[in-house]
Amino acid sequence: MIHPAPGPSPASRQPVPGRRPHLLGAALAATSMLLLSACGGNATAAGNTGERVDGGTIRYAHLQEVPCVYGGWVQQAYLSRQVLDSLVSQTDDGSIVPWLARSWKVSADRTTWTFQLKPGVKFTDGTPLDAQAVADNFDFWMDGGNGTVQAHIGDYYSSAEAVDATTLRVHLKAPYGPLLSALSQGYFGIQSPTALRTRTEQQNCEAPIGSGPFTVGEWKRGESITLHRNDSYDSAPANARHQGPAYVENVVWSFVQDNTSRYGSLVSDESDAIGEVPTVDFDDASSRFNAQQYVTPGRPVTLSLNTVQGPFTDRRVRQAFSYASDRRANVESAFLGVVPFEGNGYVSQTTPGYNASVAGDYPYDPAKAAALLDAAGWTGRAADGTRTKDGKELAVDIVFGLNSIVTQEGATALQNLQAQVKESGIKVNLHPVTQSEFFSGTYSTPDSYDAQLGYWTSPHSGILYINYRETTAAKPNNANTTFYNNPAIVSTIRHALSAGTTADANRFYAKAQQQLSDEAVAVGLYDQTSTIASRPDLKGLWLEASQGEPVFHDAYFTE
Repeated sequence: MIHPAPGPSPASRQPVPGRRPHLLGAALAATSMLLLSACGGNATAAGNTGERVDGGTIRYAHLQEVPCVYGGWVQQAYLSRQVLDSLVSQTDDGSIVPWLARSWKVSADRTTWTFQLKPGVKFTDGTPLDAQAVADNFDFWMDGGNGTVQAHIGDYYSSAEAVDATTLRVHLKAPYGPLLSALSQGYFGIQSPTALRTRTEQQNCEAPIGSGPFTVGEWKRGESITLHRNDSYDSAPANARHQGPAYVENVVWSFVQDNTSRYGSLVSDESDAIGEVPTVDFDDASSRFNAQQYVTPGRPVTLSLNTVQGPFTDRRVRQAFSYASDRRANVESAFLGVVPFEGNGYVSQTTPGYNASVAGDYPYDPAKAAALLDAAGWTGRAADGTRTKDGKELAVDIVFGLNSIVTQEGATALQNLQAQVKESGIKVNLHPVTQSEFFSGTYSTPDSYDAQLGYWTSPHSGILYINYRETTAAKPNNANTTFYNNPAIVSTIRHALSAGTTADANRFYAKAQQQLSDEAVAVGLYDQTSTIASRPDLKGLWLEASQGEPVFHDAYFTE
């Protein structure tokens, strides 16, 4: 993967012609999720009647550049959601509503799902979006087209078949309760099978062909991607704010890594909307602009502890590390109270099936940390106070992707933790790595870190299976960043995935979270969030409910 260069300073970029139609003339043609809106900026600007004006270009500034528009990383899903339609969509209360699929039913044994598709939908290359096209996408995903899709359904999926043009059957090996919720994510966006067959992998990476409200235009590496309106669009999900083509003509999706520059671009009118609002500016954004925060379901931002090599092979050391810092205070200080602390290192608080009691299992207790370390034999002390055992220091290496997985505020939270656990005699070495290093596999083996900071978005607690399915030589699981194998816990999670009722599923999910917490294989820090702030005269921009992806299809300017 290519490590992106920081985007140019907003002040150095020229305004994009046509970005706000009222300046050019009116002729330009939870719930299971927590979505907070700060509406201090909702009043229309002076002289603005609030009337919608179609057309124009939205200038949107995002934190980071991705290697591909389509892929298995949530940052890619943010982009592909603008271009690709999915079978279903998820609402703020967790309900599943139609999108490309008008309706669906499941067999009595819950292993065959039948979807009735909207008729007449076409990809932007003219290929019919019929049942065969969707079945081809399932085959593409399972053949390696998207690792995240495979992580969600790979162990349960059997086959997909087109019964007729508008009837799709998906066959499973065993019941998989969260299937519809999984399908609502951007990873499951449907691409033209013609494009997948006839174009190069790089072409489909950079400009996937879908049926969505926008198409991919020019990509200026290190600067921006331009999205163009699909004038024929008529397949929006049931929870869209309107049907038909997008109101605006273009979206210029720029990459501005520096927090000050990104927020400054909104303040100075160089951008109409920005993502990843810096926490230091969130209160200001809430009072001056339309600001929204989405707390992402799935696994929160968590320190996965290496359980097969190094000091964390000892459960007592893992538990001591969990007790050795006031994580809540560290997070609240780093994020100024804007991002929620998350003590549950396995499932975030907005995920169905969340076990709230697990979040309180390891409160700040340096006395307990000391007793556990003493019992584990780390009783000696080096000159700087670091504990020692058999002449070896208790030092741990923490790896994290700075400005790709972890923001600057997240890095500050880690620095706070580093300073605090030192008081218990634990030396932490922090290793920030680039996007390309983090995703290249360099830090994916037991000998490459003692702990790794990361998150996994998922609208269901089946994320536990993704992150804790056993990893073996015959069947490696790269998502198991703790390398922890426990067949009994995996069995509990499997019972949840195939449970006949939501109540039974949540009971098993809660049990699995407690089992993992007892083993202390991960340390929860904070919930991953998606934030966006936009000008008061830009309306209709919203964050969808499965992953917090911004939706530009319904956005429009007013005058």
